[in-house]
Amino acid sequence: MNDDPLLQPFQLKHLRLKNRLMSSAHEPAYGEGGLPTERYRLYHREKAKGGIALTMTAGSAVVAPDSPAAFGNLHAYRDEIVPLMARLAEDCHAHDCAVMIQLTHLGRRTSGWNMGDWLPVLSASPVREPAHRTFPKAMEDFDFDRIADDYATAAERMMAAGLDGIEIEAYGHLLDSFWSPATNQRDDDHNGPLENRLRFTFQVLDAIRNRCGPEFIVGMRLVADENRAGGLSRAEGLSICQTLVDSGTVDFLNVIRGHIDHDAPLTEVIPIQGMASAPHLDFAGAVREKTRFPVFHAARIADVATARHAVAEGRLDMVGMTRAHIADPHIVAKIKAGIEDRIRPCVGATYCLDRIYEGGEALCIHNAATGREATMPHDIPKAEGKRRAVVVGAGPAGLEAARVLAERGHDVIVLEAADEAGGQVNLLTRNPRRLELVGIIDWRLAELERMHVAIRYNVFAEEEDVLAEEPDLVVIATGGIAQSPPLEEGEALAVSSWDILAGTVKPAEKVLLYDDHGGHPGLTAAEVIAKSGAKLKIVTPERFFAPDVGGMNHVPYARSFAENGVDIAINKRLAAIRREGNGLKAVLTSDYAPGVTEEIEAAQVVIEYGTMPMDDLYFTLRPHSRNGGEVDYKALIARKWPLPLTHADGRFDLFRIGDAVHARNIHAAIYDALRYCSLM
Repeated sequence: MNDDPLLQPFQLKHLRLKNRLMSSAHEPAYGEGGLPTERYRLYHREKAKGGIALTMTAGSAVVAPDSPAAFGNLHAYRDEIVPLMARLAEDCHAHDCAVMIQLTHLGRRTSGWNMGDWLPVLSASPVREPAHRTFPKAMEDFDFDRIADDYATAAERMMAAGLDGIEIEAYGHLLDSFWSPATNQRDDDHNGPLENRLRFTFQVLDAIRNRCGPEFIVGMRLVADENRAGGLSRAEGLSICQTLVDSGTVDFLNVIRGHIDHDAPLTEVIPIQGMASAPHLDFAGAVREKTRFPVFHAARIADVATARHAVAEGRLDMVGMTRAHIADPHIVAKIKAGIEDRIRPCVGATYCLDRIYEGGEALCIHNAATGREATMPHDIPKAEGKRRAVVVGAGPAGLEAARVLAERGHDVIVLEAADEAGGQVNLLTRNPRRLELVGIIDWRLAELERMHVAIRYNVFAEEEDVLAEEPDLVVIATGGIAQSPPLEEGEALAVSSWDILAGTVKPAEKVLLYDDHGGHPGLTAAEVIAKSGAKLKIVTPERFFAPDVGGMNHVPYARSFAENGVDIAINKRLAAIRREGNGLKAVLTSDYAPGVTEEIEAAQVVIEYGTMPMDDLYFTLRPHSRNGGEVDYKALIARKWPLPLTHADGRFDLFRIGDAVHARNIHAAIYDALRYCSLM
């Protein structure tokens, strides 16, 4: 018997969970039309293959049409969901992985009144939710029975699909809007003492039990302390937990602490990069100690050591490592195999959630196979033959290319111009808050060391360096170099965000940062400048601030800017920079009123305008290649050989990836490397 606390089984009613790790409910937005089709199913199946004990689907599946989807939610109110959930459950059960689903009525946490069926958005009271800018309707007497019946019918569908249980969501959604004094302003018998505020919750739970019986597993993911003035207190939250336990209507509690009605507190509930690890673990343990009842919890438990501590010390019965499993769905398998050090780390970038909240689908910043299981491998298969490959560049793209090619069984060498690996990641980590990003690089370096892949540093590769290796395959991952936008004059008077982050230029006392990129590089430089004590003004031509930085990652930037008195101006374009005595003058215009100009004095102008590909080597090598650098994109998408034979006398196949093609982001670079190199 393995004595690892994480590998011990847990008995939940009649259900035996084979270990203590779970993926908590979340909505990856992989469904189609509100239904869990193949992409959704394969995503959960991969975690089951990786050894997890419980995968909780949806986040949350909505039980009624007047709970319109806010971020790709599944539609639990449709009969068509049953066979699709049944197939998902069958796939996961084949790997001894339990499957549950989270059900909800979103209440005011949606802006969907103007989509779908255009039905009124509901809540306990007409209190606006800032995150979705919704002014809800207060529930009327005739709404209660209808919605309770919707919950029960949705639960029946999930039982019919063969799921192992359901979880009712009650934080920031409809049910708990009755619990919290911040959102319940009613003057009827659904307000006042806790008994009244829980009335609708028990109406829903009783309806589910009446339909599904006492044996079907029903849990609740609930807020047990809103951690805000005027909100649900810790004492009342613990009382709610005890009341639910005593009622016998639920089989487990999945607790959270905080509130989620706008971005800033959401990051306290779901902490991101630079924030504390497992900040609510002790609170969850207090709930377990008080109730003596099965308690689940997930909130930035990103590493195995913390998860193991949570179980060993009796804080939790089941540990949610949700984002960690997005980064590596095979965590349990690696624990069991004794190779924990090979677990791909969650680096806290929260690219996954930011994409969901911005209307995209969940993607891991450095595991491009997650969510693409139908086409991208998590375990890299061996190639039929062995090739000699040269990868030029040791940033995220180059290191991933080298890793995948080595896993394929090829003989790989990496040439890197700098004295260390990392590329632009090394600039981002100059901001101490983003230091965890180094895990993207460190994990790949460890994998390359394990496979004995050599990296030659301080080699600014030229044509002869590559040809001397007599390669059969050349991958150009040389990245990009900071560039400047077109200016009427004064380009040479500016410095780049790279200069600031690299430390080659120190922030002056008064800085204007012009961000015509809208992503992390400019904001990272701005945060470094702001914390240096400089007086900073950020200018952008965008109609809203930093459009490529999602809401959760926006929070720490916005906090830092507020704390350091940073001024932000939108809808303004930098036209020119002029010398003004010992300082500079930035001339700003507006796309909306071209004749209007403004002049800003500054001691320093910093520019962020993305990168220009460093592609000289690529173009030099093209004549030597069999494909002339050409890529058949239709073949690449179809997962077929993508490099056409256009020069039969060529010496090697050649392609470029990442920012060596054009300015993008870390995920795009790693996805390029994986999808090309897994075909080589």
